Amino acid sequence: MYDDAVAVTGLGALTPLGMDAATTWEGLLAGDSGVRRIEEEWAGEVPVSVAAPLPGDPAELLGRVQARKLDRCEQVALLAAREAWQHAGAPQVEGTRLAVVIGTGTGGVLTTLGQDDTYERSGARRLSPYAVPMLMPNGPAAWVSMELGAKAGAHTPVSACASGSEAIAAGLDLIRAGRADVVVAGGAEACLHPFTLSAFAQMKALSVDDGEPAAVSRPFDAGRSGFVMGEGAGIVVLERASFARARAARVHAWLAGAGVSSSAAHITASDAEGQTQAMRTALASAGVTAADIGVVQAHATSTPSGDVVEAEAIATVVGDGAAVTAVKSQIGHLCGASGAVAAVAAVLGLREGAVPAIRNLDHPDPAVSLDLVKGGPRRGSWGAALTNAFGFGGHNVSLVFRAAA
Repeated sequence: MYDDAVAVTGLGALTPLGMDAATTWEGLLAGDSGVRRIEEEWAGEVPVSVAAPLPGDPAELLGRVQARKLDRCEQVALLAAREAWQHAGAPQVEGTRLAVVIGTGTGGVLTTLGQDDTYERSGARRLSPYAVPMLMPNGPAAWVSMELGAKAGAHTPVSACASGSEAIAAGLDLIRAGRADVVVAGGAEACLHPFTLSAFAQMKALSVDDGEPAAVSRPFDAGRSGFVMGEGAGIVVLERASFARARAARVHAWLAGAGVSSSAAHITASDAEGQTQAMRTALASAGVTAADIGVVQAHATSTPSGDVVEAEAIATVVGDGAAVTAVKSQIGHLCGASGAVAAVAAVLGLREGAVPAIRNLDHPDPAVSLDLVKGGPRRGSWGAALTNAFGFGGHNVSLVFRAAA
């Protein structure tokens, strides 16, 4: 009854490089870094010295009246969705044929922590009446669905750092299953707080490098020492091909396939078997071969063990013929939003014929046998791109995008 070609017609992003997708893309190609030294009053209380915050205040863009009802995670999701929706030309679609899928790793954790402080300090009567809708992980999807009038479902994958990619994979499934004609999908995260930074540092995941902030995140480099936590959101608008054609929408790329696997092995360790399964499933879902993949947007968090495991998995599935890059070298790890932002970068790369270089790749790890993009953006024309996102709990998600041409 339905064709299964899915068009990407809208892109939105708020990242440490910019408060919209275009500025973020310019920063990626320029080799800029959004990593900064932590300057908040609690800076000396945490074991890390750098993070990757947004360059602007989303509350100011929303307006204080609306912003006070939203956790920062919800704010960035709503702004990125607005951008993506307008970028898609604000499709005229029946609400019952429009769905929203926005993933997050921690949801409104800033509200949870802040309201707990208020409770401890001032008691129950001082809690915000908006506390519950601000802290619930489904808040970003709910707010976006209400703004757009989406009635075909508002879903929230919570799969750690794979959440945003899993949301996009779910959007693909919704369209292929005939449950929606248009899906707004992606991820959002805003959890820069002394508690979360200290917790990740305690498990030895964050870099404690106290050097030049812009040089700390270094995926695939022999000197990498852990990831840098960032914040932001990435959103795409997905449309059934026939629906996009009927309204003469511009197609930036095709979401051709997705692969989702669970490693069922270890709560935090990377697992090459689960990662290869996700990639192989994505290629099969897209109807492409390894030779068709010209670009890989790697998960590559800059952890000593994780990068090598992923490199082995990529080499096993794709080989060494694809150009491999890693946006976390410039924007840090946006946790639940990271895969969605990588997807935005992959779509723009296919459309514009460019792959951003991996920043800080001064001494590539000899254990990594891939064609790593370094020294500057690579220009060319590629038929398809693969993105990876992996999360604690053994969540593995790979997406395949094909060039619109």
